[in-house]
Amino acid sequence: MSERSILLFGYGNHGKFIAKGLNEDGFRLKIVESNHDYYLQAKEDGFMDVEHLDVTNDSLLEVLNPQYFEQLVCVMEDEHLNVFLTLSLRSLFKESYILAISDSLHTTKKLKMAGADKVIDLYEVSANKIYNILKRPVSTKILEGIVMDKDGITFREMLIPEGSFLQDMMTDDVDFAPYGILLIGMIDEELGHTFVFITTGINHKLDAGDTLVCIGPKEKLDAFEEEIKKEKSIP
Repeated sequence: MSERSILLFGYGNHGKFIAKGLNEDGFRLKIVESNHDYYLQAKEDGFMDVEHLDVTNDSLLEVLNPQYFEQLVCVMEDEHLNVFLTLSLRSLFKESYILAISDSLHTTKKLKMAGADKVIDLYEVSANKIYNILKRPVSTKILEGIVMDKDGITFREMLIPEGSFLQDMMTDDVDFAPYGILLIGMIDEELGHTFVFITTGINHKLDAGDTLVCIGPKEKLDAFEEEIKKEKSIP
């Protein structure tokens, strides 16, 4: 198995953003697409290792040698084809790690039954899921691509620098609304680098070295990240 290697099935609306993110993060990426137009789009976008083949053909799947990739990502545009592909891959390559994308609870159940190790349901992404996925680089890029695609938003970890105006403030006293972003939680150094969800209802003191995890439009996050570098005023 080759580390940091991904076999991506699908270059549709979600797949193209996933491919871009994984490529930027340095993963060795191979794209497989059964739709000729999507295949041509991947080639046009500069991806070199792209194959156009019928993913319902088991013998063609075997030629791809999926067992040599770290993860198999199923994100075919047709949800029925995505489920069928997941089932085929699990049957053929029992040891492979399969990650699939779902647009509905109904499809999620089907993908899990088909043998996917991990299913990212676009309508069930919560603060908990975001943090869990943050710990896994591949899924981070996948989720980021999906969120950017659907809502124009993304998430970011921001370190509070020494002397920041946020230093010594309580989370309940910071109004994030004017900045156009949402605070999901924080990594509190005083608690041993523990992640704390804002939904727990605990009012936390912000210290230099703590990390905020926020979600919002990229330009708003950029602006807020610059804002927290400002020193607090001394009366």
